[in-house]
Amino acid sequence: MTDTAATDAVLADWRAKAQQFEMRVARAVIGQSRVIRLVTIAIFARGHVLLEGDVGVGKTTLLRAVARALGGAYSRIEGTVDLMPSDLIYHTYLADDGRPRVEPGPVLRQAENLSIFFFNEINRARPQVHSLLLRLMAERSVSAFNREYSFPALQVFADRNLVEREETFELPAAARDRFLMEISMKTPSDESVRRALIFDPRYHDVDRLLDDIGEPAFDYRSLASVAELIQNRVAASETLEAYVTKLWEALLDPYAAGVTLPDVEMRGLVRGGASPRGLAFLVRAARVRAWLEGRDALTPEDIREIFLETMAHRIFVDPIYAMRGDDIVRDLCRAAFATVPAP
Repeated sequence: MTDTAATDAVLADWRAKAQQFEMRVARAVIGQSRVIRLVTIAIFARGHVLLEGDVGVGKTTLLRAVARALGGAYSRIEGTVDLMPSDLIYHTYLADDGRPRVEPGPVLRQAENLSIFFFNEINRARPQVHSLLLRLMAERSVSAFNREYSFPALQVFADRNLVEREETFELPAAARDRFLMEISMKTPSDESVRRALIFDPRYHDVDRLLDDIGEPAFDYRSLASVAELIQNRVAASETLEAYVTKLWEALLDPYAAGVTLPDVEMRGLVRGGASPRGLAFLVRAARVRAWLEGRDALTPEDIREIFLETMAHRIFVDPIYAMRGDDIVRDLCRAAFATVPAP
């Protein structure tokens, strides 16, 4: 058997495991097939995820289900205005004997077994906390107690409070750029799913839902090596590379590329964010999407399918238009697709 054939056999086996993973998560989280697929892409692309959605749509249930189907340890922290960077690493208290004690915090408690770390309402935490989180995300390591702690399997998931504005801190560009994807999780639109979520007692007990997932779908400690195989095996043609480059140019300078939006001055609209790292993350995620679809080559559809989730949060526009929220960036991405011809 050739090396290529052996690699294809390994990746085919892992594709079946990835599909089994999605099926198990879907036992606990219904009506969110696209969100589950995007999370699966992020996991095999080894990227971090920022979740957005209204209160009560099931973000925490999703992440607990992902952690159960993935294996490894799950940890969570709540973003608050008084949270300090050290609170992620350790906490202190007075024991029954009156003496101070120091215990590992949510990051260190599970040590190298930590696979999912969920930061709830990340924008309630101060920028100092974001700085420590950036290192954890970028390097998968922290320094504490005079030693270095490594988290080789770690993936960070976070969500933002988009309702209240008091005592919140907007994430800086560097922090948002560290997330591979920003995924919007909305209330399911299917009427039968809505009825089930409201009236079926099964969906009122999260612990019972998680028990239905069963054993992990695969060994999470092997994800890094499988992710590398996917990136090396899924090819991009010169035509596809030229297409992605043209999209990048359209986002860097929409005016020069002929991209237009109603009632928007395109000259100087984009202030930054469409970086080489962002495009590299885009291609990395697109390769995983192609692999999950059973292909060993990228297509324009792979790029389109994950473009908004991987690119929109990295693009920063003139403050005059930033007041419109994220919609203008998403409109810009769609306009770029409409302007740049697909091969």
